[in-house]
Amino acid sequence: MCGIFAIFSSSLPESDLRRELISCSSRLRHRGPDWSGYKVIEANVEAGIPLSHGIAHERLAIMDPESGSQPLVSHDGSLIVAANGEIYNYKELYETLETPYKAKTGSDCEVILPLYEQFGASIEIPRLLRGMFSFILYDRHNDSFMIVRDHLGITPLYIGWANDGSVYVASEMKSLVGHCSKFQNFPPGHIFCSKGEHAGEFQRWFNPSWAPEMKPGVPLPKQPYQADVLRHAFERAVVRRMMSDVPWGVLLSGGLDSSLVAAICARHIGRRSASFPKLHSFTIGLEGSPDIIAAKKVADYLGTIHHAYTYTIQEGADAVRDVIRALETYDLTTVRASTPMYLMSRKIKAMGIKMVLSGEGADEVFGGYLYFHKAPNAQEFMDETIDKLSRLHMYDCLRCNKAMSAWGVEPRVPFLDADFLEVAMNLDPEEKMIRLGEDVPKEDRRAEKWCIRKAFDTPDDPYLPDDILWRQKEQFSDGVGYGWVDHLKEVAEQEVSDQMFAAAKNRFPHNTPTTKEGYRYRMIFEEIFPGEAPEKTVPGGKSIACSTERAMQWDASFASRADPSGRSAGVHSAAYDEAFEADTKVSEPAIKKAKA
Repeated sequence: MCGIFAIFSSSLPESDLRRELISCSSRLRHRGPDWSGYKVIEANVEAGIPLSHGIAHERLAIMDPESGSQPLVSHDGSLIVAANGEIYNYKELYETLETPYKAKTGSDCEVILPLYEQFGASIEIPRLLRGMFSFILYDRHNDSFMIVRDHLGITPLYIGWANDGSVYVASEMKSLVGHCSKFQNFPPGHIFCSKGEHAGEFQRWFNPSWAPEMKPGVPLPKQPYQADVLRHAFERAVVRRMMSDVPWGVLLSGGLDSSLVAAICARHIGRRSASFPKLHSFTIGLEGSPDIIAAKKVADYLGTIHHAYTYTIQEGADAVRDVIRALETYDLTTVRASTPMYLMSRKIKAMGIKMVLSGEGADEVFGGYLYFHKAPNAQEFMDETIDKLSRLHMYDCLRCNKAMSAWGVEPRVPFLDADFLEVAMNLDPEEKMIRLGEDVPKEDRRAEKWCIRKAFDTPDDPYLPDDILWRQKEQFSDGVGYGWVDHLKEVAEQEVSDQMFAAAKNRFPHNTPTTKEGYRYRMIFEEIFPGEAPEKTVPGGKSIACSTERAMQWDASFASRADPSGRSAGVHSAAYDEAFEADTKVSEPAIKKAKA
């Protein structure tokens, strides 16, 4: 994971532009502490370049640490590209080129250059790429630029406009504050070109078969459930992300999603060689928290070199301000969940690990959040998963990427692999729906994420212990220890008076906070990122146990819940008792935990 930054069509003199370029780009150096690269294209009217441009790159060296520095330049010097992320199929793409290309580096991102030479500024380029990526490309031939963001916004990207008409592009908005009169999130799955038929427009390139334009309301897919097909598709997505030239590991909360990722990695490493280095796994929580206990059990089962970090409630509370600065959000759930991850990332970096695989995205794909129990039918269930995926760049992708990149660690998320999504999202959503309760026959009962659990339920060659494979969903901010969320509420109660909160709408008319905790985060955010443009990059809506108006219609009680914790969803713990006891796929320890 790196930091990219650019200023296009600037009226500044070359020396001033370079100074501005370096100053803004340096605010991204936490994302890429290994090297900095800058390219300035001076205005030259005779050469058809009326205004100047600058492109910068802050590098985290994962692939080809020796020679893969950016910005990358084509053989003839006409193309310049700066990219953030990883392109996992770059070797295969080299083989498909119409004109053979001799790579100058081992960087996976260099393949963008010959693809541009073949297709030009076309949506065909990102459609061919498999991975997570944001990139900026400048073409001297026609003095044009192209900006692209990956299919779901796994990598962060912002675009802004200065008063002189210049265009700014940055991995994080902290490089834009104070320099742009307006800026916004660059929409995921889109391309922006300065010239051509769609010049100056955001053009969608990601139109998956399961949700064209990523909009709900599509006809329901009818692909029947095949456990082996789903299992093999996910294994391919995980193995694809094991590509690295530096030490790496896995995040392991002990929940289903991260445990499956770790299990596949451990198996694949084991098949390579008995002498191959063992897999490192990492978890964090308060002393004795659910995740610490469950992760240790998984690590012991898989034989990973496990690193369990504990933090105190005070250490977490002390880090909240820095977390908001790193994440550039005031969303309540995101801040809660990001703080432990932020602390863990620092520990991971201290060990010399630069890349980890993580389990983000499974809950959006399979309807794993506990409020999905209330989905009334398959259409509603499907629409909500699409909506969740379309918003992921503002929530879990943002949390995972920025919390870890704050310390120069790259997270990879196989559940969001584009090819895996084609399989998982084209399943008949009836197969994903949760079926629990006294009125459901025992043999038909299904817990949340049944599809992926069942796909890896292979008794003859188990991936995970049963009580992990069928463990109930925990939100990350809850799993690290329930006392963490409670303490954050207490701090907010002390810092935000009743009088302040009563006047919340006067101080924050946009996205007015609905809890004192949310008010506190908003105050900190405003102090760090003042102005209207920053506040509007954060999604709005009431902080509830679900994220959309649709879900509030499933259960009227959702609308009255201010707290988004999974514990508030009405299906956590006690509501599971009868279902757990009747379900043969839940272990005795899990039943006891639900009753506790």
